[in-house]
Amino acid sequence: MPAPKALFCPTCRKVVLASNEEFPFCSDRCRLLDLGKWASGGYVISSPIHDPELLDELEGLRDRGKSSNNDD
Repeated sequence: MPAPKALFCPTCRKVVLASNEEFPFCSDRCRLLDLGKWASGGYVISSPIHDPELLDELEGLRDRGKSSNNDD
């Protein structure tokens, strides 16, 4: 008989069996803490921008935002 599948809870790193009803988290508390990090921007999915045109456009937007903040 194969061993049950398990992972580490992404929040607290405890071992969690796949049969746990909260899987992949060890508890509802850890699930809610993780959700809170996503909602507050604690986690981000980012990748480098390699398109020079898009990079120039984003820098232009950033520069315009800075100049509008200095108008106060």
